Parts: sequence; C-alpha cells; structure tokens
Amino acid sequence: MERILRNDRPCWVLVGGRRRLGRALAEDLARDHDLVLTSSEPWGGETWVDDVSRTARIRTLQWNAEHPDLVSRMMADLDTLEADGWVISGAILLAGTFPASPLGTWTSEHLDATWRMNLSFPFLCAQALAPRLAEGACLQILLDTSIHQPWLQRLPYSAAKAGLAALVPGLAQLLAPKVRVVGHALGTLLPAEGSDVAFLASRTLLKRIGDPADLCRAVRFAADSPFLTGEVLTQDGGRRWVDR
Repeated sequence: MERILRNDRPCWVLVGGRRRLGRALAEDLARDHDLVLTSSEPWGGETWVDDVSRTARIRTLQWNAEHPDLVSRMMADLDTLEADGWVISGAILLAGTFPASPLGTWTSEHLDATWRMNLSFPFLCAQALAPRLAEGACLQILLDTSIHQPWLQRLPYSAAKAGLAALVPGLAQLLAPKVRVVGHALGTLLPAEGSDVAFLASRTLLKRIGDPADLCRAVRFAADSPFLTGEVLTQDGGRRWVDR
C-alpha cells in the first residue's frame, strides 16, 4: 500500500481549508505537502483545488458542525484515510465564524450557534484527530487576538476563542510527548469587504494589517520547532499594545 509520506512529503489535515485563510494556507502548503481539506459544504466547483492537485495529492471531506452525525462521520473518514495509507503528520483547525453580537441581542439559539462553530466543533475535531496523528506531529489551532482583548461587539465569539485557547496547553499536556500543540492568535489578515483598512492598520504598532503569508510562515515555524508546545503565538502587529 502506498503511504502518504513518500519522498518525505508530509500529509496535513486542514479543517476549514476551503476559503480565505484556509485556501491561502492550502495553496502555500501544497508546494511540499499532501493535504486533506475539510469544508462544511460539498466541494464541487472549487477549481483551485484542481490546480493544487497538480503538485500535491489532495483529499476533500465534508465535515459540517451542524450535522447530527458529525462525530461518526469524522471517525469514518479518518478510518478510510488510514486504510488508504494516509499518515497524518500535522493538522490545523481553521474553521470558525465571526458574528457580531452586541449586548442586548443575545439569545440561547444565537449563543449555541456561535459556540458550536467556534468552540464545540474545534474541540470535537481535535478529539477525533489526536489519536490519528503520527509521532512528532504538530496540531495547530487558529485563535484570535480577542483572547487578549475581547471584542466588545462580539463577546460570545471572544468567549469561545478564550475557551479554545485553554485547549492549547491542555491538549499539549494530554498528548505529550507524541504530539505537540500550538495556537495562533491572529490580528487582521483578511479584512471583511468594506472594512476601513487604513484605520485597522493605524491600530497596530507596525502600521499595517497582516497578510495570509504571515500565517503561512508561522504555521511552518511551529511545525519545524520540535521544542515548542503548549504555546499561543500572537501575530497582530502589536495591536494589543496600542491604547484604545
């Protein structure tokens, strides 16, 4: 059976590896990695996946946080990957939403939806992936600078990311020494359409917003740092040190 580590080419799983940061990271990693990409939606029509598959072996999966059989679906997919010879040497949890939810608008349904996607889903993915990761693998989790300074108009989201930040040192202890765990607290890398980019840049020490390439470099650094685990790396251009 062919194994994915052929020619020293590692295989990584990107949960939420379809759009925006996920796509940018997949396109960067495909230069020297084989990839398993997940999305909450069917994968039809994503021509960029065909492009990267010219240089990397790509497997696409549908993992929907809203699906009642999510856990069994993940386990079945990982069983299939293992049976097909895929050896997972890294995983990155990117999936999440960024809903505005000012005080006074909170409802049980809204909070459940926010926390399901930004907290419960990453927890379940980490639990499913952890026993499948190869010796020396690195599990990386995308967070947000809101773990340092909560977004006041997005407090439920900020609370979810704070909970996810606690997963980093906790999992690092549970999975050591076989697997390392690293978090990434990101500032603005891909602002929403219509955002005031100049204002966002002015709120950093470096007077610029980030770029997906900043995340790609950090992910590769964490993967290649065998003495790094249980830490959250912050890339926000120094935003949290600027007086509000």
